[in-house]
Amino acid sequence: MHNKKDLRVLVVDDTILYRKVITDVLSELPGMVVVGSAHNGKIALEKIAELEPDLLTLDIEMPVMDGLEVLRRMAKDAPQVGAIMLSAYTREGSEMTLKALELGAFDFIPKPHTKSLQENRVELKKAFAPMIKAFVRLMEVRRILKGKQTNGHQKVAGRVPAESAKGTKPFSSPQRIAQSKIVTVGISTGGPVALARFLPEIPGNMGVPLLIAQHMPPVFTESLARNLDRRCAITVKEAADGEKIEPNTAYIAPGGKQMKVANDVFKSGKIIRITNDPPENGCKPSVDYLFRSVAEHFGSSATGVIMTGMGSDGTKGLQQMKEKGAYIIAQDEASSVVFGMAKKPVEMGIVDIVVPLDQIAGQIRRTVPKGLQIDV
Repeated sequence: MHNKKDLRVLVVDDTILYRKVITDVLSELPGMVVVGSAHNGKIALEKIAELEPDLLTLDIEMPVMDGLEVLRRMAKDAPQVGAIMLSAYTREGSEMTLKALELGAFDFIPKPHTKSLQENRVELKKAFAPMIKAFVRLMEVRRILKGKQTNGHQKVAGRVPAESAKGTKPFSSPQRIAQSKIVTVGISTGGPVALARFLPEIPGNMGVPLLIAQHMPPVFTESLARNLDRRCAITVKEAADGEKIEPNTAYIAPGGKQMKVANDVFKSGKIIRITNDPPENGCKPSVDYLFRSVAEHFGSSATGVIMTGMGSDGTKGLQQMKEKGAYIIAQDEASSVVFGMAKKPVEMGIVDIVVPLDQIAGQIRRTVPKGLQIDV
């Protein structure tokens, strides 16, 4: 007998093997029930209407109707249903995944490859478990916010709910003196869409570099950088080992690698180091790893930004940045897909200001000497 509170999932994939593996993996997770499966998008839409799932696991490339078209139709006919994409580890697959996220998919999992079936199961379970938990939390938050709006309460922009503030005064933070020589961003679930909204608002002559650690696998970060570069006034690129850190450029840490700041041994200035150091907090790239190096090399001349994402990667690095006098900005809960990575720093009181996504670019601009070319 299924519990009424169980999360209802519809598995959509054109391969019978993947439908079976995903169904088995999800059935082992607590609080979940797989209500059905479909082998193409057209059948998936019929089953959404019939079975009323809360969530789809959705393959992108399928015959008859692909995953992207399913998302377009869902936005219109079933906006309450979430989707987690299963993506191919290819350049084309990564481009389509970014499109899927823009169309409203909650997150994605790259299809495990060149492994035994048993290893694939283990990998999928490891990826699905925290993602499902985060999706359930998002549903709860949406219900709460919906209830508040119905009761006529409006959320105050930039204000942390009293119960989670723990001494932070993000809504009465003093005016920041423009002194940062670098901006660094940590972000995960919901990141590609959030970056596509705030980075285009950064002026092309901002005068400082941005270093971004976005939790993503290899190949996907390259597509993300290309996609963002087309939209932004600043240059956006996947970072390469040994390159000089230039102003008006955003460097995205390559998936599956670690990124840090280092001194240029040949001349003055800073360079990027891309390493194969082990994961931190299960993450590679890790936000902590990047933030720690920014704290060491830039001290109080840095702005740290912690945004939407699962888990707590970034908290320790932010603490080190804060101890050195850096200015810390956090994205608020209402505009985050997952209020995980920003939650702990906010509760610990190491954040200077908490703002919605659409105010992040403005807050960053307050912290840098706009248009001033700084030799980092």
